[in-house]
Amino acid sequence: MAASGSKAVFGDTYIDDMITTCGNGLDFSKPSGVFFADRSRASCLKASVRMRNGELPNSRLVCGYSSFDAIIGSSNLNGFVAGPSLKNFHTLSSAKLSAGAARDVSFDGNSREEQLGNSTMVSGQTLKLLSGSCYLPHPDKEETGGEDAHFICADEQVIGVADGVGGWADVGINAGLYSRELMSNSVSAIKDEPVGSIDPARVLEKAHSNTKAKGSSTACIVALTNEGIRAINLGDSGFMVVRDGSTVFQSPVQQHGFNFTYQLESGNHGDQPSSSQVFIFPVSPGDVIVAGTDGLFDNLYNNEVTAAVVHAARAGLGPQATAQKIADLARQRALDRNRQTPFSAAAQDAGFRYYGGKLDDITVVVSYVMSSNNL
Repeated sequence: MAASGSKAVFGDTYIDDMITTCGNGLDFSKPSGVFFADRSRASCLKASVRMRNGELPNSRLVCGYSSFDAIIGSSNLNGFVAGPSLKNFHTLSSAKLSAGAARDVSFDGNSREEQLGNSTMVSGQTLKLLSGSCYLPHPDKEETGGEDAHFICADEQVIGVADGVGGWADVGINAGLYSRELMSNSVSAIKDEPVGSIDPARVLEKAHSNTKAKGSSTACIVALTNEGIRAINLGDSGFMVVRDGSTVFQSPVQQHGFNFTYQLESGNHGDQPSSSQVFIFPVSPGDVIVAGTDGLFDNLYNNEVTAAVVHAARAGLGPQATAQKIADLARQRALDRNRQTPFSAAAQDAGFRYYGGKLDDITVVVSYVMSSNNL
C-alpha cells in the first residue's frame, strides 16, 4: 500500500529474482510508506516473500476498511470531475431526497450477513441499500485480524472501509488498531448526523479527531443521502459504481508516490481529512456500489470487478455472496505469479521488474441500490 522514497517496494507478492535493490528482493508484506513524527518515511525494509492460502478466522469480529484504484468509466458522467479537496468537489445531480429514520447500526465483522436499512427518496423513487461484505486478512496476519476494517450502517445507509498502513509493524505498532478505531469512531459520528443528510466529510473529520491509536490508515465512506451517493476518500482505498454491466465511476487513488498512499494519523502527523476527495454521484435502482481496500484493486482491474458483479447478478446472488466472489477472485490474483495486475503494472511503470499479484488484506463491501417497491 505504501512505498519508501528509495527504489524499493513493499508488500507480499512475487518479485523477479533479478531485482537487487534492498538486498535479495522487495518485500510487499509490510507497506512502509509511513509518516513518522518527523514527517520522514520508512525505507528499504528486509526482503521476504511469503504466500499461502488462509481462511478468515470465525472467532474474531473485525471491523475493516478497503481501498480502490480510480478510473472514470465510459458512460456519460455529465462532465464529472473529482475535486482535489473538501473545498473543491463536484456534483452530478441536483436530485432531492429525503431519508427515513436512522436507527440500529450493524458492524459486519465476520462478513456473513446482509444489511438492509431504511429507504431514501431519490428523484421520486424510494431507494435502499442492501449491503454485504467479505474480509480476507493476509494469511500471515490472521492471528491479529489483519489491518483492514469496515462497517455497514444499515439504517443510516452508509458503508466504510479503511486500511491500516503495514509499515508501522517495523516499529512495533499494529496499524489495524488505528483503522478499527477510525471506523468505530466513524459509526459514532454517523449517529449524530441529520437524517437523510449524512455528510461523510464531516463524519471523517470527527472520527479522525477522536482516533488516538498509534498508526495510520486510508479511509473511504459512502452514504446514500438526499443528494444521491455522497462519498469521501483518502488514499488508495475507494469505491466504484457498476451500472448495466459497465463501470460508470471509480474513485481516484491518492498517492504521494508509487506504493506510498495518502494516510490519516492521529494528531497533526500524516495527511489530514482536508486532503480527501469528496464525490456526489446520482444512482438508480439496479446500480451496484463496490467499495474496498487496495487488496482488491491492486489485484483486480475494474473490468474484472464489473464482470464479477454481472455474473453474480445473473446467478441471483445477494451482496454478501457477491462480495465473497470478488474477494476470492482478488485472492487468486494475489497468489498468481504470472498474471499482470494493476499493482504489477504500476510497479513496472515505476521502473521495477515485478510480476503477479500483491498478497494483502482484502476487504470488499457490496451495496445493491434497490427500489423499495422491489423489496
